Amino acid sequence: MYPTAYIDYLIHFHGDRDYFECHEILEDYWKQSDPGNKDSIWVGLILMAVSAYHHRRENFAGAKRTLEKAIKIFETQADSLVKLGIDSGDLINVLNERLLAIEANHFYTSFSLPIIDSALMDECLKICQQRGLEWGKASDVTNDELIHRHKLRDRTSVIEERNRMLLAKKGNL
Repeated sequence: MYPTAYIDYLIHFHGDRDYFECHEILEDYWKQSDPGNKDSIWVGLILMAVSAYHHRRENFAGAKRTLEKAIKIFETQADSLVKLGIDSGDLINVLNERLLAIEANHFYTSFSLPIIDSALMDECLKICQQRGLEWGKASDVTNDELIHRHKLRDRTSVIEERNRMLLAKKGNL
């Protein structure tokens, strides 16, 4: 009923709090299912995870900017959230409270999405258990690999692709 990428997103969001992986998973799915649509519900979910990632790293400006964009998408696509098993009103309230905390430079705290589909919740809990993860556990803010993941990953392929595109743009390829 739900895309596998979305379920994986939820597992990472609530299980290991790997917001960077949430971004990676849904970005790939978005590019396949709704490419180029910056107002896609998938983009809203990506931005929400990116905001949590920035907030946890105390990048308040980045957290604020991305969360504001996510909220705007969610406000215009409440029906899409419901189709994904999420209480849209509760989510928007939670995110507006987080936005106030970010604006006040309050430290990051973990939060959960208000999932209203019991079958979706059961599936997520089952997968978390299979992976040895605890659903809803607070983020480990001492885990540098989790907190600074974007700095620690191998970006060789990204850099090579960017250089290839620059050369193509200049007509050298």
